[in-house]
Amino acid sequence: MKPDYLWHCLENSDQVAEAACKEILVAAKSAIAERGKFKLVLAGGTTPEKVYRLLAKSEVDWANWWIYHGDERCLPVDHKDRNSVMAAQAVLDQVAIPKNQIFDIPAELGPEQGAIAYRQVVADALPFDLVLLGMGEDGHTASLFPGHQHNPDELTHAVFNSPKPPPERVSISANALGNAQQVIFLVTGANKRDAVKQWCSGVALPITTISNNDMTIMIDRDASCD
Repeated sequence: MKPDYLWHCLENSDQVAEAACKEILVAAKSAIAERGKFKLVLAGGTTPEKVYRLLAKSEVDWANWWIYHGDERCLPVDHKDRNSVMAAQAVLDQVAIPKNQIFDIPAELGPEQGAIAYRQVVADALPFDLVLLGMGEDGHTASLFPGHQHNPDELTHAVFNSPKPPPERVSISANALGNAQQVIFLVTGANKRDAVKQWCSGVALPITTISNNDMTIMIDRDASCD
């Protein structure tokens, strides 16, 4: 394992979700006590969804949570494959976070207009308190994909030609995702093992463009490079 990250190796994806939920709740309590609000960036994917369902059962100070999304697919607002729809169903519609503190990416406008519209939202939010990210089998995170070039000074990117459908997306930039008190990666499943090996070996992947002083990787046995 790379020594500059804090690695938590767990038995399975359920344990990863439970550990992540606990870490998020600790971070929320600390942020609200210190700064009066907790600014959380959500990830898409099956393991984050498990985390959100656990969060929905938690008794916390929801009134001071502020929610953002790391990326979004350019689909209609109610499409089942949108990250915002998954998050709403798993947690956001079930807890008392004020609606004006939930900032969905307007990706239905298309990648360019969606990225422009979300740019000011991100600028107003930085630094985030906690950013939750996953990793794809190709080493992508959020909608930052291998071979794609973006202006590193942008806070948000218009994404075209995604190797995974749909091809058009909006993503918060690597620099903005790393601008946080804490970043947690959730990595589960045997299909991630090769990418994890590359990550541990120092291969340049989109996931390696995220830089933060408090970086935690929660990984299950199937994905582990040990």
